[in-house]
Parts: sequence; C-alpha cells; structure tokens
Amino acid sequence: MRYAIIIEKAAGNFSAYVPDLPGCVATGDTVAAVETEIRDAIRFHIEGLKADGLAVPPPTSIAEYVEM
Repeated sequence: MRYAIIIEKAAGNFSAYVPDLPGCVATGDTVAAVETEIRDAIRFHIEGLKADGLAVPPPTSIAEYVEM
C-alpha cells in the first residue's frame, strides 16, 4: 500500500502525519529523519489495527502541488 504523508516544518523540527490513518504521526530533526520515523509509525499503526481486529483504512488521499 502507498499512503500519502504530509510533512510540516515546526519551530525546531519537522512533523509528519498520514491523512488516511488518523493518529499516525511522527517527528524528526530533519526531513529525512521524519520520513524514516513516519514509515515506522505507519507500520506500527497498521500492526496495531490488525492486532485489535480493526480494518486497515485503504489509502485514498492524493497529494499534488499547484504551481503559482
């Protein structure tokens, strides 16, 4: 599966979240670090859903850039 992630610059680090997996978040000092952390968070989140007998939401979000 391929989930869209959103990475935002915070005051002293970066944060990321997954729109299709509410509550799945991560932080890191750099973009590369937060990308690694969010991958781990997605795996952990999906494992937790399965362990609890809950459905894993399919990826539905689409990320695009708009040129201005």
